[in-house]
Amino acid sequence: MMRAFLLAWSALWTFGLPLVLAYLWKRGRKDPAYTAHLAERFGRYTVPPDFGRKSMRNGPVWVHAVSLGELRSAVPLIRALLDRGEHVVTTHFTPAGRAEAQRVFAADIAAGRLCAVWVPLETGWAYRGFFRAFRPAYGLVMEIEIWPRMVAAARAHKVPLFMCNAQYPSRALARDSKGLRLRQRVMQGFAGALVKSDLQARRFAGVGVRNIAVTGELRFDQPVPPALVAAGQAARHWLGAAQTRVITIASAIEGEDATYLHAVHALRADHAARGLPMPLFAYVPRRPERFDEVAQTLSAEGLSLLRRSGLAPAFDPAAWGPAPATTPDIFYGDTLGEMYGYLAIADQVIVGGGFNPKGAHNISEALVLGKPVITGPHTHTIEYPFAEAEAAGVARSVPDAAALAAALIADAATDPARIAAFTAAHSDATAKTLAAIPQLLAAVRPS
Repeated sequence: MMRAFLLAWSALWTFGLPLVLAYLWKRGRKDPAYTAHLAERFGRYTVPPDFGRKSMRNGPVWVHAVSLGELRSAVPLIRALLDRGEHVVTTHFTPAGRAEAQRVFAADIAAGRLCAVWVPLETGWAYRGFFRAFRPAYGLVMEIEIWPRMVAAARAHKVPLFMCNAQYPSRALARDSKGLRLRQRVMQGFAGALVKSDLQARRFAGVGVRNIAVTGELRFDQPVPPALVAAGQAARHWLGAAQTRVITIASAIEGEDATYLHAVHALRADHAARGLPMPLFAYVPRRPERFDEVAQTLSAEGLSLLRRSGLAPAFDPAAWGPAPATTPDIFYGDTLGEMYGYLAIADQVIVGGGFNPKGAHNISEALVLGKPVITGPHTHTIEYPFAEAEAAGVARSVPDAAALAAALIADAATDPARIAAFTAAHSDATAKTLAAIPQLLAAVRPS
């Protein structure tokens, strides 16, 4: 059955390549990075001489981080791998993920210790080019990216491929357990899994995944840039909001803007009725191609915007010139790689994605900075750690725009010590992952 499925899957991708190229061209009209280095998507790579040959295992570690969120969760692990002498090749599908890897690991790229490239398209011949170019010792697929040809190609090239920082949300588990269970059969092709909790270990084992280690949540180990946090705190003063309530809307995605605008207007009306200073919102859309569109939407609602991109290149209020005469309604986050600055400004964070069926985004960055979190009802994508965070009283979900507005108006206080205790209890996943990898490798490569 799997052989037949892989043949059909490969045929679908091969004959569908014109559609894939049309998709990349369409996305490239807004973001040219989608069509840059196009040969890499077909398995044609330019690799530094002897890249990875001096790595600990005589071959680089392959880390697949499809987009920005996955790359950020992988940063502490990649840094630890580099620090102990490994070379690393990271693969991405979105420009945001690749750009973040190039930014965070610029020195390592320059020194020839890391390559950041596009992941090949889902064809056997494209993956043959990837494995021929890099010859990785093993691979780590961040979160739960299940690509049949990737898994099959790794097995064919005898490269152990592990799910890493993995969770199997209950909704996905229920969906995948019906019919032919093809996705679960593909999962069984992984060499093993490094998962976030005992519950997740039981779920993966229950669908036939073997060689499992519980390692926790890597996102809680992400390095917090102290200079960016300090700059965010200074930006609050520069914006004239030192004594004003500040709320950051982080990673707002398509279809959610109306929800957030309802909450913005409701909170402003409440503050006006009670004679309180107007709240300041930091509004950060999820994707760069949405920056101009969302800015126009917010302006059309009568809200004053100060666009971060209109200031100095660095997130540094000292370089931004004179402070605005009046505090804007919206400090608009139309830049990449500065999320910790936008979070540091806030008293409270609304995490995007939760008001869309695709699901909420990462809540750990806000919690690590001691900020209580609100998101929408669709938390299946962050089932861990959201369920634990909700039980600890440091995060909550609300069903709709009206409930979000009511929650902001109620302004229930959260004890910072409670948030600190929660994050401390769920950290140290990098060390656990590094310790588990040799054990998983030994299980598939017995001495």
